[in-house]
Amino acid sequence: MTVHEVDVLMIGAGPANLALAVALEESGNTELARSAMILEQYENVVWQRNLLLPWARSQVSYVKDLVTLRNPRSRFSFLNFMHERGELDEFVNLGTFNPFRWQVSAYQQWVADSLEHVRIRYNARAERILPIHSEDGAVLGFTVPLSDGDTVLCRDLVVGGGRDAHVPEVFKRLPAERVVHSTQYSSRVENTVELARAGKALRPVVVGGAQSAAEMFMALHQHAPGSSPTMLLRSIALKDYQTSKFVNELFYPSFVDEFYRMSDGVRAKVLEEMHLTNYAGLAAPFLEELYTMIYRQKMLGEPVSTIRGLTDVTDAWTENRPGGGEEVVLEVRDLKTGGTEELHCDAVFLGTGFDPRMPRMVRELADAIGLPEVTVNRQYRADLGENARGALYLQGVNEATHGISDSLISVLAQRSGDISGDIFDRRGARPAAASGSADQSVVVAA
Repeated sequence: MTVHEVDVLMIGAGPANLALAVALEESGNTELARSAMILEQYENVVWQRNLLLPWARSQVSYVKDLVTLRNPRSRFSFLNFMHERGELDEFVNLGTFNPFRWQVSAYQQWVADSLEHVRIRYNARAERILPIHSEDGAVLGFTVPLSDGDTVLCRDLVVGGGRDAHVPEVFKRLPAERVVHSTQYSSRVENTVELARAGKALRPVVVGGAQSAAEMFMALHQHAPGSSPTMLLRSIALKDYQTSKFVNELFYPSFVDEFYRMSDGVRAKVLEEMHLTNYAGLAAPFLEELYTMIYRQKMLGEPVSTIRGLTDVTDAWTENRPGGGEEVVLEVRDLKTGGTEELHCDAVFLGTGFDPRMPRMVRELADAIGLPEVTVNRQYRADLGENARGALYLQGVNEATHGISDSLISVLAQRSGDISGDIFDRRGARPAAASGSADQSVVVAA
């Protein structure tokens, strides 16, 4: 077992922490950047790893990449990525602001590969986070044990791995091999289809009415050819996102300040009204494609896929399938009539989103510190007490205080500037004012 000491440790090589790594690299404080590390549990950087479908597009403009809105001259921009690959002319000719998801993913790997000072440690999964306390109980830093037996010690910790997947209780009683959350789709769909098919046409059910559910519904037509997927959603029908330019102004990085200053009641009202800008909706072009696919099936007499609105799953179990094997039975309620029926299927695919609570690892850390709740300031730093020397920053889980864009790419560039600025301010070392004067000692040595 090896113990590594760094000044700033970032958990997760997703877009949030990559943007922060770029901000540290561009800060002018090379020493601090060299004492920063990102932990990535996989062997590479892949954005939306299990929904990296070849036809899926980003819903956010490429201009809202990891850096451009903070530093338009940065060499880490998406356009420079396309230029270096020799693909800029072809991309410009598409006439779109929305690249394919695999292009955004490749861009993020390119950024990771282009970092000169911040290190990325791959195949390194954080098992948990433990606080390091002084004799008077102040938080000095953190200990992060890794799955390979090594340990990383740091002064400042940035958690950017996203929220935990939400699996509704009704599905937790089913065998794990029959239930696939959208965060697992690509890595599990092949085995799940093979297991569930048992020599017969697959009967998959997709639960949910948002983009991830619809993408799985579409993809199953390719991964389980000949099947007739059924999609169950509580809302009356699939809906498109609210994408007016007036609404999109609420995704400006500058709106974060305005939202943060609102009262709790007003924030809740704003989030409720903005729900369909990001949740429970689909991109309009994809919605059109789905409708056209089902229309074509009907007209050509192909196996018809089904989308059932106003439908809720109230129970789920397995039983023996006629002719051999096992099947899943869902009890579904028609919300129009209140009646229930049994829906027999072979596998369930969940587009049920994410747990709204702080990630489990953060909640466990809060318990270890003795925090009754986790709150963050405007710079995304958690309140660990006045005497804390170490700092905990949370990325992508602060919608309640920083707005609905907090979990999106839209504000990454500016947020990375906010967090890196706070890191420097706490050391009294804003690079522009006092380059090279940062306190670089690792907290555990203090």
